[in-house]
Amino acid sequence: MKTPEHGMISARARDRMVRELLEKQGIDDPRVLAVMRDTLRHLFVEEALASRAYGDENLPIGDGQTLSQPYTVARMSQALMLDGREEILEIGTGSGYQTAILARLCHKVYTIERLPALADSARKRLRRLGYHNVVCRQGDGTLGWPEERRFDRVIITAGTPVTPENVIRQLAPFGLLVAPEGTLTVQTLVRIRREADGSLHRETLEPCRFVPLVGAQGWKEARS
Repeated sequence: MKTPEHGMISARARDRMVRELLEKQGIDDPRVLAVMRDTLRHLFVEEALASRAYGDENLPIGDGQTLSQPYTVARMSQALMLDGREEILEIGTGSGYQTAILARLCHKVYTIERLPALADSARKRLRRLGYHNVVCRQGDGTLGWPEERRFDRVIITAGTPVTPENVIRQLAPFGLLVAPEGTLTVQTLVRIRREADGSLHRETLEPCRFVPLVGAQGWKEARS
């Protein structure tokens, strides 16, 4: 049974997370900080892990997948440079936590999860928590969104050898894509911008490590 004290502890933990894990590591977008402070991260992991939800660590969410540490979620969200009007394509829904953060920072999120059990639980969780500007699908995210359309922002939440070409094609002019590229064990977070003439400008942000992006245009199997 949850008590009023439980809510107070959660609020203190979220405040501490923002101060110690985000602001001190360079997260300075006020909208990102506010959403990270307000979103109940412990609702996106198993109850047995709830006490660790606001710490500086990845957490297992089943099927060999993980929920990224708070800094990584905030860093990728900040790198997208959102103003609230964007439509975002997310590759890798996971438990739905990054999806929830994005949903409060943009107009609409379209998210794809490869694993059926995770896709189903994330869809139900996001609906239950009132995120009505999210469209969830189960499928191979390396192939992009099934409909041929463009997105203002794209985020890939698993490590890929290279950013899938099908996904890049769905990035709108002046759009930004953030993804971890590299080997199965070490990746670099990159940001890709599509210019008005269709050319792509790439920049390297920082080292990172994610579970593998498995699919037709990703890794062929999930191993680390």
